[in-house]
Amino acid sequence: MAMKPLVVGDPTRVGDFELLGRLGAGGMGRVYLGRSPDGRHVAVKMVHDVYAHDREFRARFTQEVAAASRVNGLFTAQVVAADPAADHPWMATRHIDGPSLADLVSTGGPLPPVRVFELAAGIAEALTAIHAAGVVHRDLKPSNVLLSAEGPRVIDFGIARAAGATALTSTGMALGTPGYMAPETLLGEGASPASDVFSLGAILFFLAVGRTAFRSETPGALVYQIVHVDPELSAVRDDDLRALIAECLAKAPAFRPAPAQIAERCRRAAATRAEVLTAPPARPPARPPARPPARPPARFTRPPQPAPQPSGTRGRRSRSAA
Repeated sequence: MAMKPLVVGDPTRVGDFELLGRLGAGGMGRVYLGRSPDGRHVAVKMVHDVYAHDREFRARFTQEVAAASRVNGLFTAQVVAADPAADHPWMATRHIDGPSLADLVSTGGPLPPVRVFELAAGIAEALTAIHAAGVVHRDLKPSNVLLSAEGPRVIDFGIARAAGATALTSTGMALGTPGYMAPETLLGEGASPASDVFSLGAILFFLAVGRTAFRSETPGALVYQIVHVDPELSAVRDDDLRALIAECLAKAPAFRPAPAQIAERCRRAAATRAEVLTAPPARPPARPPARPPARPPARFTRPPQPAPQPSGTRGRRSRSAA
């Protein structure tokens, strides 16, 4: 995630963290690169003014930060500090120095199945840890998964609920990224761990094909497709990967697999495909030793016979001898 310089009006310090630059901005607020007193880098998320002055938001933000702080999964960006009571509430997480999955595909194109399975296993394991802490991500998408040297890292988990409830109250629309939102979320029925699994399925399709599974020219038509139309998955060439994506994108939450099951399936699939890729090329079957060329059958030849002598000569010799 590339850093941009601070601009006029940006804070230079939040809590104990010195702010070094901007990492990005979103519907909830701005993200800064911070440095702790001991030199560690963190990502500091500061909410927009529209939320900072909302009491209900502050209460929900406090609850979500407390829950997110309990998440300690290997494939997540751990919360290191937060202050929901500040003039502008903020939360700091471990900084992940790496591109997002959205950047990875936009620059390099679709990924091979073995790589998709490897990433899916890490993301599913992150969801297992997030859900175990009582948190639902609610806005899982390629830009919220960063790729570190150790594997994928899921970021921004938990905070979408605090901002989403305020947006829903004020506008009547659910907060999230439409192409990755589950049908029940779009219908206003609330989000659950199964909703994150739907988002994971949409991410896996994006990694394998390079585009979203649901596409439309208008938001209304897009919502209709997600809620009522099964996506066309034939572009996913790997049979096992296509079957997994179809299960994750099931319209009914009860029919979607659990993240722990997904992680196990993906680890096995990745290992199997890695073995195929690293196996030495098969040797052609050994040929039997060449036989010497067969000799033609021997011909019977009669021994040479003395040439016959003229009959007159044979008679004269006889008479001389006599």
